[in-house]
Amino acid sequence: MDAAALRVTMRESSVEVVRGDSVVLPCSFFTSSPLSRLNVIWTLAPLSSPEAPMQVIVYDHGQVIEDPSLIGRVAFTGLPWSADIILNGTRVSDAGVYRCMVNNPPEVADPGIGELVLNVLAPPSLPECQWEGHADLGGSVTLACTVAEGVPTPEIHWDKLNPEEISLPINMEGDLTGSVQIVNVSSQTSGLYRCSATNLLGTENCYVSLSVYSPPDSSSGVLQGVLLTLSMSLVLLALLVLVLWLHRTGQDRMWREEEDCYNEIRYTPSLMKRSFV
Repeated sequence: MDAAALRVTMRESSVEVVRGDSVVLPCSFFTSSPLSRLNVIWTLAPLSSPEAPMQVIVYDHGQVIEDPSLIGRVAFTGLPWSADIILNGTRVSDAGVYRCMVNNPPEVADPGIGELVLNVLAPPSLPECQWEGHADLGGSVTLACTVAEGVPTPEIHWDKLNPEEISLPINMEGDLTGSVQIVNVSSQTSGLYRCSATNLLGTENCYVSLSVYSPPDSSSGVLQGVLLTLSMSLVLLALLVLVLWLHRTGQDRMWREEEDCYNEIRYTPSLMKRSFV
């Protein structure tokens, strides 16, 4: 018997899967000994914390033991003839370096350990848009956009949608945050802005509506004041004319009444004289 008969090979060096789908992680081995003492151990060094590997699943003397966090999501597919496993309902946190270790005493494994990388792809999460600064005429505004997740890393773009669509230069602050700075804002700055986060699995957008405050034009205010003054002057003049007309009309009426009274008194004596003749 060859003391180094056990060999482990990985049919793939890396595997990709879309988040939520199932994936088979292949691990093949060759041995010339009975499989009654076969031992298979899968471990994972997560991309998020490669220095802290975790045990995924174990096959030992006919029994399968799963990591409690993966119960119901991981299983062997071909024991005892292969050490392949299937991972269901994949998550971004499942990504990392997987190692398949096979032992089958009394044989000695050579090399006994296989390794592959699992990449879990995910579309961009919904980005978060916000703005800060002073939206007054001549002020400065910063538009910021942050996306929490996406594999591959999403590309971030800013566009102004109206009155016409314009692509804006962007400043990247890390991989997942992009901002746009607008200085000396004016009425033309007002409008609807869109941030897009895109990778090969899709695009997600968020929006910011920006309104720039413009104080009233001083010349327009002066003109309005002049017009208001003229209007009030015309009204006062009309009232004065009306008062004078009413006053004149009243005087004419009084004169006519006094004249009538005087005529009555003047003719009364003659009337009385005639009555006694």
